[in-house]
Formats: sequence, structure tokens, C-alpha cells
Amino acid sequence: MKKYSAILILIFIIGFLATSCKKTKQQPKKETTTMHNANQMMMHNMKFEKDNRIALDMSPQKAKHQLMNMRNHVIAVQSIIDYLSKDQYEKASKLASSKLGLTNDMKMMCSSFNNQKFEQLGLGFHNNADKMAKIFLTKDKNKSLEALAITMKSCVSCHNTFKQKISH
Repeated sequence: MKKYSAILILIFIIGFLATSCKKTKQQPKKETTTMHNANQMMMHNMKFEKDNRIALDMSPQKAKHQLMNMRNHVIAVQSIIDYLSKDQYEKASKLASSKLGLTNDMKMMCSSFNNQKFEQLGLGFHNNADKMAKIFLTKDKNKSLEALAITMKSCVSCHNTFKQKISH
């Protein structure tokens, strides 16, 4: 059950983002229905289908560290959403760069799994976060939300591809 908690949190965040646009620019009903259907299909697949994601074989210590990083990313995204809702773009940008951007620590972490696809997805996520941080500085809410959605797609793609397998 724990392995799905990060995915469920991301689904919640993406759902929140879909409804967080300005009230004057509501999402068309078709897009909302499509998002709802995608969430239902994912939940259905999680319940009834075999989990075919690639297992990242790692030690319990490394798995714990990676899980802590993922949780910190979710907390950072939640804070970014809060900042954007208050038009605090500089704070959102600084947080995106420092907590989600491509730091040397993140480069090392992404490459430490000896899986090229995981490394590419991880580096893509962190690069998207750096681009997002720059877009926040334009103070354009719609472009900022689009950039956040692109960054979140990186999260979803990685979580749909990989899972943790803790070796003992």
C-alpha cells in the first residue's frame, strides 16, 4: 500500500492543479471529465492489474532516502502551489530551484541507481523544475501553472515507470 501513496498524492496534486485556475477561466467540462476518467482508470488498474513497473533494487537505507526525497518534492510542490495562489512568484521560484532543481546532489542521486531510464527521467524532472523556476519570475500565472503541470508530468511518468523494491 505504501508504494501507491506517492502516486495517490501526485494524483491529488494534479487534480488540484486542474481546478486551481482563475475562476473566470474555468476548465471546459470535457477536460474535467477526461481528467476524472484518467484518475478512475489509474485507480482501477492499481486495484486489478499486476504492477508491471520496473523495480529499482536498492538497500533499505537507500530506499528510505529516496522516499524521503520524493516526499520532500511533494511538500515543495504543495508550497509552490500555495505561493502561486498568493502571487508570490519570487518565493515559488526560489523554492523550485532549491528543492526541485538540478543540484549536484540530485545529479548524483539520479545516477546512483544504475538505470539509464531512471536517470533520464530524474534529470528531466529536475531540468523542468529549473525551467519552471524561471517562468515563475515572469509573474504570468497561466504560464506558471503550465510549467508546473509539465514538471508534474515528469513525476507521473517516473512513478508510472518505476517502483521501489527493497532488497534485504
